[in-house]
Amino acid sequence: MPQTLRAPAHSDLTIKKSRFIGCVQPMTDRASAQAVVETLRREHPGAAHVCWALLAGGQSAAVDDGEPSGTAGRPMLDVLRHQDLEGVLATVVRYFGGVKLGAGGLVRAYTDAIAQALLQAEKIAIQRMQTLLCTAPYALEGLVRRMAESAGAELLQVEHGSLVNFRLKLPESQAAAFVSALNESGQGRIGWLEPD
Repeated sequence: MPQTLRAPAHSDLTIKKSRFIGCVQPMTDRASAQAVVETLRREHPGAAHVCWALLAGGQSAAVDDGEPSGTAGRPMLDVLRHQDLEGVLATVVRYFGGVKLGAGGLVRAYTDAIAQALLQAEKIAIQRMQTLLCTAPYALEGLVRRMAESAGAELLQVEHGSLVNFRLKLPESQAAAFVSALNESGQGRIGWLEPD
């Protein structure tokens, strides 16, 4: 099951006089990730590189920022994928210490900076949510509300017309059981609509 992070976590490694400041943090999209990277560039004007990797919303990115191709962004992205993370930005700010590490040394350094940060991070399971739309006669409004509450469903919207229309959100894994239970309790008087 994919996981994300509850809050940012950091690491700080020194390898052959180069300093690698790693950070992993929850992130929803690429535009937000790029804003974070730009902030890091302003906060660390003396840094040689600000490399990053992103897995969020079905998108991925691996940016080497001037390091030899494939030695920074891709290894960082591989760490995120290996740990089955989603909605996570990994960044490493590197201050060059004057000693070249070689391709293998760079891969290890960037991988270690992210792996060390992830050891500090609290991971949480991602709950896939499903939106359900149903209609019920006024006499069953209380029943729908009670069953939604006991199932942990969030009432997003309730509209009163000739029938009561409900828009609910609950974990995808519980949706089928909720629909079945509500149909049974409502004795066939609950109608279901496709969400738009």
